Amino acid sequence: MARLASNPLTLPRFRPYFQFSDFAHLFKSPFLSQNRIRKFEAIACQTNPSPTETEPSNKEKVIVEPDLVKDSTSQATTSSVGGGFSEFPNKNINRRIALGSTLAALGLFLSSRLDFGVSLKDLSAAAVPYEEALSNGKPTVVEFYADWCEVCRELAPDVYKVEQQYRDRVNFVMLNVDNTKWEQELDEFGVEGIPHFAFLDKDGDEQGNVVGRLPRKYFLENVDALARDEASVPHARVVGQYSSAESRKVHQVLDPRSHV
Repeated sequence: MARLASNPLTLPRFRPYFQFSDFAHLFKSPFLSQNRIRKFEAIACQTNPSPTETEPSNKEKVIVEPDLVKDSTSQATTSSVGGGFSEFPNKNINRRIALGSTLAALGLFLSSRLDFGVSLKDLSAAAVPYEEALSNGKPTVVEFYADWCEVCRELAPDVYKVEQQYRDRVNFVMLNVDNTKWEQELDEFGVEGIPHFAFLDKDGDEQGNVVGRLPRKYFLENVDALARDEASVPHARVVGQYSSAESRKVHQVLDPRSHV
């Protein structure tokens, strides 16, 4: 195990078997090196001793180089373009959208004009003059109205629909209560509220009247009875919500022949 060596003092001593170089080589073994590295890594990972905090420490932050940011940005742009997203919209699609919007607006305009956009002025322009209605041998519907009458404006679309259905068999007359020309007719038909619808047979005799805001069927059924030349109308005297005829605003008649 050890070799005996002599010295000048003739005292025996032991020479170590292992040399210093062997001892240093021992510390360079893979086993010890691995242990030391593991110990260093364990110390480096304990950057935050508090277990409740989850934010990374300064040692764990990743530094991204500008070149890497540019590469990632270019890759994201390339992937989005390659995924089917074009940079500029297709002109054909824009044209189709514009054409569809135009057609939709046109359809809405026409539908409003044919239904909800009908005004009292439109009805008055298409109305038959009162004198003509009494002499052409057809039954007649006389409406007493005013431009300021809210109920009259609301019922205008319904009146227009019925008129378009029966205009070739029934006369539709519009008399404006603000016109002093119709004072005698106001008294004759007993108009107290508007709109006032008077239903006359082909001889000019009144069969009934409907006053104010009522369901459309009352007006439609009475007109249908006149068109079929029945002896009476189903709704001879019905009154709904109306505007008082005494609130009328009398104005100067510009054209005495006017029926409005």
